[in-house]
Amino acid sequence: MPELAEVFDTHGLLARHLPGFTRRVAQEDMALMVDEALSYSRHLAVEAGTGIGKTFGYLVPALLSGRRTAISTGTLTLQDQLFKRDLPLLGAVVGRPVRVALLKGRRNYLCRHRLETARQGAVRDPALLDRLAAVHHWARTAGSGDLTAIDDFTDDYSLRTWITSTADNCLGSRCPQLDDCFLVEARRRAMSADVVVVNHHLLLADLTLKEAGFGQLLPDLEAVIVDEAHQLPEIAQQFFGVSVGSRELQNLARDVVAETRAAGISAELEPLADDLERAAADARLGFGEHRGRLHWNACPSGVNQSLRDWERALERMATGLEDARDMNPGLERCWERSRDGIARLKALDDDESRGLRWVEVSRHSFAAHWTPLDVGAELGERIRALDGTWVFTSATLAVGDDFSHFLGRIGVPDAASAVLPSPFNYRENARLYLPQGLPQPAAPDYIERVLACVWPLIEAAGGGAFFLFTSYRALNAARAWIDGRALPGPLLVQGEGPRTELLTRFRSTTDAVLLGTSSFWQGVDVRGPALRLVIIDKLPFAAPGDPLIQARLHAIRRDGGDPFSEFQLPQAVLALKQGVGRLIRDFSDRGLVVICDPRLRTRHYGRVFLDSLPPMPILDETDQALDFVASLPTGAGADSSADTPSDSRADTRTDTRTDTHTGSRADSGIERREIAGA
Repeated sequence: MPELAEVFDTHGLLARHLPGFTRRVAQEDMALMVDEALSYSRHLAVEAGTGIGKTFGYLVPALLSGRRTAISTGTLTLQDQLFKRDLPLLGAVVGRPVRVALLKGRRNYLCRHRLETARQGAVRDPALLDRLAAVHHWARTAGSGDLTAIDDFTDDYSLRTWITSTADNCLGSRCPQLDDCFLVEARRRAMSADVVVVNHHLLLADLTLKEAGFGQLLPDLEAVIVDEAHQLPEIAQQFFGVSVGSRELQNLARDVVAETRAAGISAELEPLADDLERAAADARLGFGEHRGRLHWNACPSGVNQSLRDWERALERMATGLEDARDMNPGLERCWERSRDGIARLKALDDDESRGLRWVEVSRHSFAAHWTPLDVGAELGERIRALDGTWVFTSATLAVGDDFSHFLGRIGVPDAASAVLPSPFNYRENARLYLPQGLPQPAAPDYIERVLACVWPLIEAAGGGAFFLFTSYRALNAARAWIDGRALPGPLLVQGEGPRTELLTRFRSTTDAVLLGTSSFWQGVDVRGPALRLVIIDKLPFAAPGDPLIQARLHAIRRDGGDPFSEFQLPQAVLALKQGVGRLIRDFSDRGLVVICDPRLRTRHYGRVFLDSLPPMPILDETDQALDFVASLPTGAGADSSADTPSDSRADTRTDTRTDTHTGSRADSGIERREIAGA
């Protein structure tokens, strides 16, 4: 088995297998840290700046260790990259045969039973039946059943819910299609794999099953590597809560109708399904035009009555299914779902000293939640119970060099930590423009003033711009301001098309302007001159009216802490780093970041934000910013080398860097707590 140095050396295995590969100091540093963590069974958190090639930095030592490893990601894109490209390539490089499996969430796999149930009478809509017939034809040759393999398959909720299972409606061992189940086969491969690639939801589900003694989804693991780890705390907070929603009840009602029609008893139970669906829909009506999150005490007076109506409708459904549930596995599962819904509705009354009751209202649905305020202790217990090494990595985990906020939220405060700066040459290729003279963000005309300030930059750049907002309200105001004005190219607006479609259109042009909110602040990779301007409307402090944020701040204050410094500030710093990180995605990328919020200059905490960003020269004058964007190449669309593994790009980083925010010289930014204790 080769040593790490043999893999990453200038003339090593990677250089011989990957044309264009150049040794990167930070990538090798990361690999050494992960190797130490695995060798000494110590947890590790690494902030790996964009361009380091962190996937190779953790995959090589994991493969060389021979340990059974799970790699968890926050996005399907990274899952596919690891499974289809990085792991096969590195397996050949290190010369170690390795069994690799990819396990996605249920909603990505076709459920044969639900497809057949939908086609055999449950669905009456001709257009939907045509789409179901196309999926049925595809399923004949679908090797893995992964729906993302269908080129023209979009995230169509109406179709997806008919052809995929959930933990609620899956028939499990009672399913007549069990022997041909795509999900069962995927899990079988995962259980026998040396390395299994999963997402954060599956990882947390596996921890919960093991804790409860109900088996497992993943094999007995010796190591877990969590990439895109900045997403883990929020997902864990959702995961450990309790929820009941109108859409869930409507799906149950629909499944009851489908199963009773298949059993020939629809006349007896369809009225109960109608009652349940009506109760679910009526609850949404009580919120009128409101959308978003609300604290329980701010809800309309009828919300408690609505939940009692749900509970009674579920009780009638469970009673009605009692005698019919033995007729087929689908009816039995509907009976179990009814009883589980009743239990969760009762659990919503849990002690609010440990969590928060709140609701979320969308255009057509309403959901009630109980969410724990702090999952760090519970998640930490599950991590320690696994008795293996955990490695957490992302481009945004630390505030400056401080990991305490992130590590506290995941329950491993004593993990070793390291910050590895990006090797990209921000000093030469990027600028940070902080406009002067803008009002405070609370000003009623703030967005209009921001648009007037930055529009000349968009014109000078000829488009190629991401305009990132902290709220839909601000995005909609910007959309209205732009309407009717001349544009350098197409205007792409979040909500006016699927996210993937908007990004595809953006990458295919050189002059598009994209308006986006939170989902475009992270997980978006546009290399080359198609993106050369990123504008951020204001510092991304969480909405103060969000009931979860309010409850979290109250709990910190109740325990004698400072909510701003302990939660609001670090959360905003990490979010800003994600947004700024959209701009420079490759060594040859050039561009301008504009942060419009004057608080970066006028408030004491502005320095915390600036010191956490890559070391870009700061521009204060409009003419400087205009000259810089005018000098940027527009190219001919997306970077032609975008499919080349980023880990093979040349490393232009030196061992020291200039901190352009302070003008001082700083070392490489690596701050380590010793992994091998002595």
